[in-house]
Amino acid sequence: MLPDNRFKNYRILVVDDEQRMARFIRLNLEQDGFRVTEAYNGTQALDKLRTSLPDLMLLDVMLPDFDGFEVLRTIRKMSPVPVIMVTAKSEEDERIRGLELGADDYVTKPFSPRELVSRVRAVLRRSELSTESAHGVIDVDERLKIDFDRHEIWVEGKLVSLRPTEYRLLYYLVQNAGWVVSHDQILTNVWGYEYQDQPHYVRLYINYLRQKLELDPANPKYILTERGIGYRFVDFKREKAGEGPPAEPVSD
Repeated sequence: MLPDNRFKNYRILVVDDEQRMARFIRLNLEQDGFRVTEAYNGTQALDKLRTSLPDLMLLDVMLPDFDGFEVLRTIRKMSPVPVIMVTAKSEEDERIRGLELGADDYVTKPFSPRELVSRVRAVLRRSELSTESAHGVIDVDERLKIDFDRHEIWVEGKLVSLRPTEYRLLYYLVQNAGWVVSHDQILTNVWGYEYQDQPHYVRLYINYLRQKLELDPANPKYILTERGIGYRFVDFKREKAGEGPPAEPVSD
């Protein structure tokens, strides 16, 4: 895999109590042009998060002082930094727990250097895209306002905080308002083609958005489920202006 100059000198914080593993990860990331800092327990990880201001964190679940889930819970109270969990277990419950706590992705040991670098790049791309300027202010209705220029979401007059992946997912759904977009389309355009076998990501993050945007998440008004196909964001444009849907769903 050739280095991607787009991410050259991005700062990665590797948190793993196995120093040999931390150095293995560091070596492979540095070969791809990243700048890497190491931490060997949760306390060091939080200290270095404050001082080194990483662009992404690789966080091992098994740490000697307190586990990676507890570290992640603390991180999410202080920083939106993208986090990839590193685990020796492949159980779905553990993966979902990390995602529910705010992880952006996970890798399971043992992993290849190519897989690791690919996932780091993919998460950084999503983070980068989530902060790019779209255009305009959208008043979906009297409750929901989306300001893509300022990257702000307002619900009932209150500013709602979205994590980068949540923002990117909302952006893609709103781009295609009125259209049904499939799970595969969402995975490709929000997470990347590498994630085609991870449909639970879509369900989980759709639920996150509904919890933050909907008056009644169990009976959503904005993000509608089309069973067996995917999801559709309410066609606010047609409702307001009598306009038809776009010629075809929008993709990157």
